[in-house]
Amino acid sequence: MKTTIQEQDGNMVAILEGKLDTGAAAEAEKAMNPLYDVEGKDIILDCTALDYISSAGLRIFLGILQHTQEKGQHVYIRGINDTVRAVFTITGFSNIFEFI
Repeated sequence: MKTTIQEQDGNMVAILEGKLDTGAAAEAEKAMNPLYDVEGKDIILDCTALDYISSAGLRIFLGILQHTQEKGQHVYIRGINDTVRAVFTITGFSNIFEFI
C-alpha cells in the first residue's frame, strides 16, 4: 500500500495505491494523518490505483470525512474500480461519500 499526498488545483489529494486491508491500515492511516490538519481546502481520495479496501480502510475514510465536515469542507472520492465500488455499495458508504 502506497499513499501520496499532494496539492492539486487548490485541493489536497491523497493518491492511494495497492490494497488497503487490515494489514496496511495502520501505515495508511499514519500516512493520511496530514489530511486532518487541512484548512480551507477540500480533500480528494484518489482511488484510481486502489485495488481493494477492507472495513479497516473504510474506517479511515470515514474518520477523514467526519473531521473534514466539521470544518465545512468536503471529501470526494475519485476513480474507484468496480471491486472497491461494490464494497462501498454493500456497506452503504456509497450514500455517505461524494464521488467525482
